[in-house]
Amino acid sequence: MDELDRRIVNALQGGFPVCERPFAAAAEGLGIDEATLLARLAALRAEGVLSRFGPLWKAEGLGGAVTLAAMAVPTERFEAVAALVNAHPEVAHNYERDHRLNMWFVLATESAAAIAVTIRAIEAETGLAVLNMPREAEYHVGLRLEA
Repeated sequence: MDELDRRIVNALQGGFPVCERPFAAAAEGLGIDEATLLARLAALRAEGVLSRFGPLWKAEGLGGAVTLAAMAVPTERFEAVAALVNAHPEVAHNYERDHRLNMWFVLATESAAAIAVTIRAIEAETGLAVLNMPREAEYHVGLRLEA
């Protein structure tokens, strides 16, 4: 990452403009043009520096529900189980971890009851237990990249 990439990541973590051309407005605040900003974001995503760029919705505030879930998946079944889990539209993202609980994913649903329904469906499809870990407290952590 160069200095401009660090400035972009730092600037776009909060207060993203809500207007007709938000990237143009954000670029102006950074002293660059919209095309440069978009190209830099695309490059950061392609390089894996950023895994995603987009809003983080507070599902509960919109009437929905969200939870973190984990599973202990046999290594030889990991890809097949991941395909089953990821086929559920409620699965927001899924990560492999180096841990006994090696598959972690987020479920976002329209209601708290739908969390349990989705978990039961995944358990039935995979034959594996899903550990449901609903949020008990919320913390806001900012990432600032220093030069």
